Amino acid sequence: MRRITILLVDDHKLIRESWAYILKNDTRFNVVGEAGSAEEAVTIAKEKRPGIVLMDINMQPVDGFEATKRIHHYSPDSKVIGVSMYSIPAYAKRLLQSGAMGYVTKNSSKEEMIDAIMEVSDGHTYVCSEIKNILAEQQLEDKQGQREISNLTQREMDIVMLIKEGNSSREIAEKLNITYKTVEVHRYNILKKLNLKNTASLVNFINSNSV
Repeated sequence: MRRITILLVDDHKLIRESWAYILKNDTRFNVVGEAGSAEEAVTIAKEKRPGIVLMDINMQPVDGFEATKRIHHYSPDSKVIGVSMYSIPAYAKRLLQSGAMGYVTKNSSKEEMIDAIMEVSDGHTYVCSEIKNILAEQQLEDKQGQREISNLTQREMDIVMLIKEGNSSREIAEKLNITYKTVEVHRYNILKKLNLKNTASLVNFINSNSV
């Protein structure tokens, strides 16, 4: 069976040694190089053409995002898996857009890292369970927000849109041809239905739910 060749990239030697210890004890893998910087990683990738690159994305001065782009350019068959201390979905998305095929955090287990290597080696994209769980929670929150918005009447939605545009209650009253007091009553009802405390929280809610 052909072994999966792996390049380890992290600016902390102890991290690289830990990865190497785990992988070298698995007959499916062959660690062909280690790099402590993005520049060194690109140089080794050009020469060794590893099947997998485990890439720390938080290096300096050149970070893993830029290194991933360069490796993808010079060794397009090398598949990059980003490894980060940050469980931020936007980081995972940005790295995948840079040419990587996987993203795990440093909270991921040894088993999950190996799963990522196997999946990515087979040509599949892999995102760790920690990021997937965060995304699932965000989707639930978004759906909850949409359900709350659906409870508003058309007139209340009209007022919400005008608030979003930065109109005051008096300006809204003029545009909708209703009294100032009526606008204030609608605003009170909107806050109550959305379980919000004030106009500032309403504006934040509007923006976060793409109303």
